[in-house]
Amino acid sequence: MTETRSDNVTWLTQEAYDRLKGEFDYLSGPGRKEIAAKIEAAREEGDLKENGGYHAAKEEQGKMEGRILQLRAIIDNARVGEAPVSADGEVSPGMTVTVSFEGDDEEVTFLLASREEQGSPIDVYSPKSPLGAAINGKKIGQKASYTLPNGRAMTVEIIDAVPYAGA
Repeated sequence: MTETRSDNVTWLTQEAYDRLKGEFDYLSGPGRKEIAAKIEAAREEGDLKENGGYHAAKEEQGKMEGRILQLRAIIDNARVGEAPVSADGEVSPGMTVTVSFEGDDEEVTFLLASREEQGSPIDVYSPKSPLGAAINGKKIGQKASYTLPNGRAMTVEIIDAVPYAGA
């Protein structure tokens, strides 16, 4: 198993990494100070049991701390920059993949990468999604089957797999 297919490694473009790092830096610095100030201001309003502002600020703080942990995990385990070199057309995160669905003539092309790659000019499928997990490690010409949320089985054929070239 290559490094890019590790459950812990997240392939990111430099742009996505920079955006996530900026969000992390803000939330873990100024963001924490802002929410602490909101909590303190609400606390000064009196009775905490019936203080909606205080409870809302505490809930916001919890969500923010969760996002900080999520971002830290992504950043710490990110493989940034160059897409993987294609090993004989083997599918791996960071590649643009084209598949055809069994029984359908239409081909679909997408980037196999972290959902954090939002803003990509093409659709992004997570390597942890049913389709992403099914095709990860397969080669051009191979077929892969996976189960849809409704329980139906779906088979795709890998038509092409090339390193993502960016926008």
